[in-house]
Amino acid sequence: MSERIVIIGAGQSGAQAVATLRSEGFAGAITLVGDEPYAPYQRPPLSKAYLMGTMERERLFLKPDAFYKEAHCELILGVAATKIDRAAKSVHLADGRALAYDKLLIATGSHVRKIRCPGADLAGVHYLRGIADVDALREAFTPGRKLAIVGGGYIGLEVAAVAAKRGIDVTVFEAMDRLMARAVSVPVSDFYLKVHQAAGVTVLLNTGVDAFEGNARLEAVRAAGKSHPADVSLVGIGIVPNEELAREAGLPCEDGIIVDASSATADPAIFAAGDCTRHIGREGVPLRLECVQNAIDQAKHAAMCMAGKPSTYREVPWFWSDQYDLKLQIAGLARPGDRVVVRGNPESRKFAVFHLRDGAVAAVEAINAAPEYLVGRKLIADGAKIAPERLSDTSIPMKTIAQ
Repeated sequence: MSERIVIIGAGQSGAQAVATLRSEGFAGAITLVGDEPYAPYQRPPLSKAYLMGTMERERLFLKPDAFYKEAHCELILGVAATKIDRAAKSVHLADGRALAYDKLLIATGSHVRKIRCPGADLAGVHYLRGIADVDALREAFTPGRKLAIVGGGYIGLEVAAVAAKRGIDVTVFEAMDRLMARAVSVPVSDFYLKVHQAAGVTVLLNTGVDAFEGNARLEAVRAAGKSHPADVSLVGIGIVPNEELAREAGLPCEDGIIVDASSATADPAIFAAGDCTRHIGREGVPLRLECVQNAIDQAKHAAMCMAGKPSTYREVPWFWSDQYDLKLQIAGLARPGDRVVVRGNPESRKFAVFHLRDGAVAAVEAINAAPEYLVGRKLIADGAKIAPERLSDTSIPMKTIAQ
């Protein structure tokens, strides 16, 4: 075959697309372009094991170097794509090269949302998105230092857990009235608040940051009219889809590149996958997902379509977070108005929260409760209707809950 596929974005989606294309029999040329100087690597461990120092850098990489050689995939790393010329079917790179394509996959991911306040450019104010970010943050992770975390979401709390274990004085500033408010239910938020406080973390809810203070280097964080001493700060207030290339090429975008059920864009030669996309979810609602599962599954569907084997993407989304000795696993998407059913006692540090919508299981949040998570995912996929009192009854094993 002489067909050429170019993939922009050397992340989880990019690596998965290469693997799926070859496993599905695509025999044409594949080129993978990434703006970081690394082959595709895992991002979730960055704020956990890699930051803690329990995972070596080599273990972050999704595939060994030999994989790309054996897959006959050309890697162009440390070079950004600057333009997509749809008329000429080419991708322009920052080093002046232009890559011709027959089909193109945009897997550009996302970038951190920057905080806008005085002092945000001071030395000592960090973000966490890539390997270099963690390497810089690790240098400041010494016992006794004061760490100010802006944002009580997954990233902020995972870093807080690592820092607390390291003997660092941690304060979390969260503008909303509870932790992980956009991602979890009230029972789970309340549980993690107690966990972090018990570990010595100071959590300030309903408290936005007004300014970072210091002379050239961070010395304090000003919030709610008070100055809080800080040696270093980690800002984790969300991510923004990298849709600029697609938008400038005239592809429809709306908080993400709009794709159909096969991960195809409005241009039949161009596909997109991962954090940078917006698709129609299982319930017919447009959404953008920021998770490994979506990055992998969308890339599989895009690759299959490019290989001439289109399929419909309707996977149950799943997410996870590791904090201290707790593994939070979430499947499905909760909504306001869902009926919330707690199974187990949060005091035991092992429980689950089920969300029922029109009587059917729509989402599950499981803390150190793998059976509830695994069975819950299947219940969601099946649209199973389970009585609330049955879900909450821990004397009924999860494996028989649907009987």
